[in-house]
Amino acid sequence: MSRVMVRVRVNGAWKEAEVDTRTLLVDLLREEFMLTGTHIGCLTGNCGACTVMMDDLSVKSCTVLAAQANGADVLTIEGLAPKDSGTSNLHPIQQAFIQHHGLQCGFCTPGMILSAYQLLMRNPKPTEEEIRVSIAGNLCRCTGYQNILKAISAASERTLQQSGKRALRR
Repeated sequence: MSRVMVRVRVNGAWKEAEVDTRTLLVDLLREEFMLTGTHIGCLTGNCGACTVMMDDLSVKSCTVLAAQANGADVLTIEGLAPKDSGTSNLHPIQQAFIQHHGLQCGFCTPGMILSAYQLLMRNPKPTEEEIRVSIAGNLCRCTGYQNILKAISAASERTLQQSGKRALRR
């Protein structure tokens, strides 16, 4: 087995690990860096449970080798709100998911939230159709999506009220 040293900026902090060259980014995040909010679902890129932001693009971390992320800036669900901040300091998208019942079992929620984050960074006032397209790569088996759509729309309104894109930044 061949190994490689990987250095990644995760949630604002540089982290390093020596991993097998076949290690997936999702495994690096969960097993080496103990960031278990990134969920392992299908391992084929179909479900979106493993979605993270890498260099400001949402990616399915089960389709990215850890070595490909070397030097990248990765944002996981844990990085949206400050650690140990409690619910009062949750990111506006996280707050909206809670307030609008956009989650049930919670398995798809981190990927949905990060997909919504990317959308709202690029388009602070999306239409319902644009929201649907942005989360199309994320599967939810519990909610029927209506409350997820409501939550993302509400997060859009909240961030616009809090001065647009700046409110989305962590």
